[in-house]
Amino acid sequence: METIEVTSPGRDNQETGAGLDGAATALLDGRARICWWSRAASELLGWTGEQVTGKPARRLLASGPAAAPDGGTRRVRLRHSSGRLIEADVRLMEPQAPGATLVVAVPVSAPGGWEQDSALARSVLAQDDIAVVECDMHLRVVRSNAASDLLRPEGAREDWLVELPGTGIHGTVRDFMSRVADTGVPVLAAEYPFGEPGSDRMLSLTCIRIDGPRGVPLGVAMAAIEVTERHRAQQRLSSAYRRAFEIGGSLDVVHSARDLAAVLVPALGDLAFVDFPDAVLQGQDPELGYPGQEASAARRVAAQSADGIWPASLVQLGEPVPPIPARPETAVVAVGDVLVADADLSREILGQDPELIRRFMPEGMHGSLGCPLYHRGRFFGYASVYRTDNPLPFVDADIKLMQDLCGRTAQAIDHAFRFTREHRTAVVLQESLLPPAATESAAAETAGAYLPASGSVSVGGDWFDAFPLSSLRIALVVGDVIGHGLQATATMARLRTAVQTLADLDLPPDELLARLDDLVQRMESEAQEPGMVGASCLFAVYDPVTGLCQMASAGHPPPALVRPGGGVDYLPVVPGPMLGVGENPFEVLSVTLPVGSVLALYTDGLVRRGDGDGDGEAALLGALGRLAGADRPLDEMGVELMGSHPVQEYRDDDVTLLLARTRTVAEQDTATWEYPADPAAVHEARADVSAQLAAWGLEELMFATELIVSELVTNAIRYAGGPVALRLIRDRVLVCEVADPSNTQPRLRRALSTDEGGRGLFLIAQLATRWGCRYGARGKTLWTEQALVPSL
Repeated sequence: METIEVTSPGRDNQETGAGLDGAATALLDGRARICWWSRAASELLGWTGEQVTGKPARRLLASGPAAAPDGGTRRVRLRHSSGRLIEADVRLMEPQAPGATLVVAVPVSAPGGWEQDSALARSVLAQDDIAVVECDMHLRVVRSNAASDLLRPEGAREDWLVELPGTGIHGTVRDFMSRVADTGVPVLAAEYPFGEPGSDRMLSLTCIRIDGPRGVPLGVAMAAIEVTERHRAQQRLSSAYRRAFEIGGSLDVVHSARDLAAVLVPALGDLAFVDFPDAVLQGQDPELGYPGQEASAARRVAAQSADGIWPASLVQLGEPVPPIPARPETAVVAVGDVLVADADLSREILGQDPELIRRFMPEGMHGSLGCPLYHRGRFFGYASVYRTDNPLPFVDADIKLMQDLCGRTAQAIDHAFRFTREHRTAVVLQESLLPPAATESAAAETAGAYLPASGSVSVGGDWFDAFPLSSLRIALVVGDVIGHGLQATATMARLRTAVQTLADLDLPPDELLARLDDLVQRMESEAQEPGMVGASCLFAVYDPVTGLCQMASAGHPPPALVRPGGGVDYLPVVPGPMLGVGENPFEVLSVTLPVGSVLALYTDGLVRRGDGDGDGEAALLGALGRLAGADRPLDEMGVELMGSHPVQEYRDDDVTLLLARTRTVAEQDTATWEYPADPAAVHEARADVSAQLAAWGLEELMFATELIVSELVTNAIRYAGGPVALRLIRDRVLVCEVADPSNTQPRLRRALSTDEGGRGLFLIAQLATRWGCRYGARGKTLWTEQALVPSL
């Protein structure tokens, strides 16, 4: 085909040629009939050359004139072969051949047509802050603007943006540019590091595909903006919010203030402080409302500096804070808002007072943020942060961070106050429910020690007890209730009372634990939260006459025994299930203890070491072996065991210890007889008792004791048969025991004046200070106690 040269009035030929790339063209003869039709025109309007050759061009025109008087571009609507209309920019040109007209049509792809598109492209490429790179479909750089040269690292190639090695969520830069070129799906604001190794400089990259007028991909364009400062600010804020979770972890108000100051610097500024009212430092709940800085006595409890040096002119850590006069500028503080101030406003707030300015404004201050610590309408303190090295003003994100951090700190302080109140109440209640630390009896001397859980853990339900039983015996109890807080303390109180009540019935250890298990199951069924009631317990009974100790365990650690001649080990008691499980029997361990043995009962808090060493049981045995001595007071042993054991540093649970040093009743202080089921044996029993009391020098008890023995032996022979055993035990009281083979429980009743009998137990109750009945493996034992008159 012959080359046709065309010109357009008032246009540069080079510009015209550039504008024709990919355009639909047609050549008209002198009668405006189509004599040549380009392939691009066929693709645009759907008509082939054979279909339109020789036809008038106006048939393809749906609206608007076919020509512009000045030969410029005119927007028209053209008819597609399918019937739809296509809006296009049309330009008529005059070729050198006379009488002919060249028509160039470009479909409208954006408002403004050729001129505005070109202007937009020139404006984008002329940006100083936005680096723009245009690449072909093979990602070779076609052109770039001056801004890309300014961002280019020293020594980097021209295509350095395309070859950035950093990876993001879209992969490498070349990866996502290839996907954009293939799919046409743009990538927006992908962040990639660049610069020297170790640099934190960051670019935000946006990539789009460039399509020709007919939708043919021509290449890709990428715009890059440096967002280093924004990235640093985001990283700083993200780090601050992550560290905010550490605030208040200790449940200590001063520690929480220091946590806050450590987050404020360097997240928001170079210097930060926290002040607390005196009431908060004294553990008192603040009153509702904000008292005003001029009226609230405060003290600096935390101070943080970026360089580690707190300016000497400012209020120092631990010093009282000078009051600041109330001013309208500080009214926002009264409603919990953040006070944003520069140096000039700060001087105004301080009333231009040189001393206040020196105490509150660091040298070179550019700005400050101040925020009260408010929670539930209570003012817990005030925090402030300064910028001295950084001249940038605080932005909304900084203010929001300050509010969030101060709000979290105030909430942590309020939690610490509530925890402290509950912990103090639970400790007082727990200690008031425990028995005296030391006891003395004919059976043993005891010393108990209790340490509540510390730190962020509330008091648990550990308890110990040592109380006398019939016939000079002693009961030793240690228990551990599941859970912490007041609920655990209340459960402990109920269980301790139940143990004492059941022990007064002289039940054997296994039966007592079975009854206690029933009680815990009932408590569990009544609890609002199932699974929250349960306990372990060790119950032991020691008889000083025989030296026999019987014990049973409900899921509790075994006691340790220190023998008087040396040697320490754990007693092989078989632990049953914890209280509340039910349907499992408990086993009784019977062991004879030498006189002077030390029995150590404890809760698991004593042997569960917080350092991760699982050999706490061996450590306890070793400590007992070193500390136990014949003359070593038990209370001193308890203090050293509780104080020197590593658990002291990690008290996440209560620690309870009960030490008991066994005693025995001398053989000459007991007398035992056995009688047949013969009424005549009553007289013999009275005679034996009288003789024994005379030998002991207890003639003043002879009449009452003879009467008690007569009634008990008579009833045993009459209702239970024989044999009947009689035993007297002399200690601080005189114990009289009568055992028979019957399991029938005698009952105390008030006889009528006409009754011939029924007054025996009534008389015994009047003559004895205490009396009762206990059951053994076979039969029962009735016992009485009479106080001995001290000798003058």
